[in-house]
Amino acid sequence: MKTQKVSYKTVNIDGVNIFYREAGDKSKPAILLLGGFPSSSITFRNLIEDLKNDYHLIAPDYPGFGNSDAPSTAGYQYTFENLTNTVEKFIDQISLKAFSLYAFDYGGPIGFRLAAKRPELIQALIIQNANAYMEGIGEGFGAAMPFLQNRNEETEKPIRFLMTLDGIKVFYFTGAENPELISPDAYLSDLQNLSKPGLVDIHLDLLHNYSSNVAQYPIWQKYFSTYQPKTLLVWGKNDPFFPEAAAKAFLTDLPDAELHLYNTSHFALEEYHEEIAGNILSFLNKLNINQ
Repeated sequence: MKTQKVSYKTVNIDGVNIFYREAGDKSKPAILLLGGFPSSSITFRNLIEDLKNDYHLIAPDYPGFGNSDAPSTAGYQYTFENLTNTVEKFIDQISLKAFSLYAFDYGGPIGFRLAAKRPELIQALIIQNANAYMEGIGEGFGAAMPFLQNRNEETEKPIRFLMTLDGIKVFYFTGAENPELISPDAYLSDLQNLSKPGLVDIHLDLLHNYSSNVAQYPIWQKYFSTYQPKTLLVWGKNDPFFPEAAAKAFLTDLPDAELHLYNTSHFALEEYHEEIAGNILSFLNKLNINQ
């Protein structure tokens, strides 16, 4: 069998260069990998290596993330609705007709919006530490609540901390089983991206827009209950932001979902990418999806 390679590509969407990682045979079933804050498609670097010989994998960076352009707020509206519009145009431009959706962190509100709007695209859901239920909001959100309710210089302080090295490490190390397995390549890359001029303000705008996702929860829950997409839940159960309760909440509308919990943090792929890859292979093989 030919060993597949990873390609690093860019497409232009409405004047914004969108970077993406792509690997695998295009004739095989596709998986769209959507990541989140404070990282980028680098989140999926190990999983892509694990799965590249079995699937067609695509992992884009949103505007303001990773290696994609970061237009100023005067030129681009940093809301979850607009990021979804950009991702939708991205998948249309690269002619991605159907795929399994891997939704992690911000990939949840972006991917769930897309799925509810265009359910015909979705062959299966793979959800990792993303949220669609009120009971899924963990204690880690406590410091963010004043900022979401009343943005000002004082309420911004704990959010700005999350964009420092120590703050970024909260996502990676809080609840980790073996910190020595977490590569600094990922969180130092996140810090480098957030250190670019204007990036902190861009991410403050986007995080402040997070409350718009809560208003979408009933819409996403209706999509789940109506369409009953085949769903795999793979979860870092010690995540302070989206804990085990967030994973189990999906079972309300998706009672047949397959759930796997791991003794790790928000960035479960750092410690458990091989195990999660095995779960994905087993789950998708049972569905017998043909591209």
